Amino acid sequence: MNRLLKFFKQLVRRVSLFTVNPFSILSESIPTISMQAFVIFMGLLVVLGTLLDIIHKKNVKYFFENAKKAKKSAKKTLSTGKKTSVIFKTILSDIATTSELGAGKRRVAHLLGMYGTILFWIASVIMIFCYSEPSSNTPLVWPITWHAGAIMTVLGGFWFWFFLRVDVYSEAQPWYRIIKADLFVLALIASSLFGLIWSFLQSLDLNNRWDDKLFLILFIVSNLVLFGGVYWSKFAHMFYKPGAAIQKNLAEADGSRDNLPPPADAPEQYGLGIKREAPKHY
Repeated sequence: MNRLLKFFKQLVRRVSLFTVNPFSILSESIPTISMQAFVIFMGLLVVLGTLLDIIHKKNVKYFFENAKKAKKSAKKTLSTGKKTSVIFKTILSDIATTSELGAGKRRVAHLLGMYGTILFWIASVIMIFCYSEPSSNTPLVWPITWHAGAIMTVLGGFWFWFFLRVDVYSEAQPWYRIIKADLFVLALIASSLFGLIWSFLQSLDLNNRWDDKLFLILFIVSNLVLFGGVYWSKFAHMFYKPGAAIQKNLAEADGSRDNLPPPADAPEQYGLGIKREAPKHY
């Protein structure tokens, strides 16, 4: 009976972790203004890194030039209503549900990571700017959203990293092979994972032990790498992909098809070899 009671006490304590605002506790040792300044600094790093990426890669210039070419080769003029319909459909399908990935594991992992990150970031900003004083009474929805978002990001990120990466899944590369393009996903996973561990250790009230302080430092460093590495990582792709998807669907609707030929009318014939295994070699 005592063991059962002890188990339930531990369970309640662990569940209560999800209702605690870790930034409110942190404000007892670090000024609130410092946390808010850090968030603003991260936002400025994203803006600066994205602008440098635009200047270096000339992505926006390419999109505008491609749009001009498509307009000249368009077979019909789309009305404002039709354009609005295409844009909304793209946002709801291609962007919000990543339909381009199909109905498979890759799409589920991507949605976990994407919406987990969005929840994690939104809850972080709201708790830091609105409820980060020691006396703050944080609504339960925000710490629960913060912890749930972090867990979703970690699950989706690890699922992708160990099982779904093209170079691991299709090219038989080891999972520990890291290239510069992996900076974004690794920093994203690390920031959520270290944030969860820091929040858990901080809630245990370890009486000034080093554990929670170590993971707080790792949490800060991983965020610096994530937001400060925009120029070298795939972070900026989050801003380009929606624009590219909208442009592609508008080009299909007006008949220009980005100056590509239309699909062939001939039936798809790949031979019997296509049935031996699912296509995965890219």
